[in-house]
Amino acid sequence: MKTGYKVYDCMTTKPISVSSDASLEQCAKAMAKNHVGALVVKDNHQSKGLITEQDIVRKVLARGTNPLTKNVKDFMEKKLITISPNDDIYEALIKMRDSNIRHLPVVDKGKMVGLLTLKDVLKIEPSLFELLVEKFELREEKRKPVDRIIEREAICQGCGAYVEDVKKVKGSLLCERCAAEA
Repeated sequence: MKTGYKVYDCMTTKPISVSSDASLEQCAKAMAKNHVGALVVKDNHQSKGLITEQDIVRKVLARGTNPLTKNVKDFMEKKLITISPNDDIYEALIKMRDSNIRHLPVVDKGKMVGLLTLKDVLKIEPSLFELLVEKFELREEKRKPVDRIIEREAICQGCGAYVEDVKKVKGSLLCERCAAEA
């Protein structure tokens, strides 16, 4: 499903960055000051990776590591999933959903030219939120007011229609019509 919006229409062209030698404390302060959930890690004007709030919480704090004594280079994500600025934001959202990430580096000719966030996409095309809902898992069901999960209802990834009975075809959830055409 194409939206007509390209990644370059809504990406952040100048994401906040830090050097790989920055402390995790400096990263946290930069995130708080700039109201962002991720920082691009750069050395000599070249992107080396990404560090997110989740990285700090899951890789550092949850393991009992003192963030005041550690640098970003030890915890940043170096193997990045990326997207082209000319791709449709629908494709970006599918990548984010399937990879369970909220920040997608935008790369053109081998160089990072921006950062696309989940919020960026949803500001431009809020109707795409339904694509994400399909991937969410209800954890700790006993503590949730929902006592059942409807597994067959979804948004067709082919035509974008809401349907009560989807089929998984080649990794995509499709309505009956789109499944027949696949």
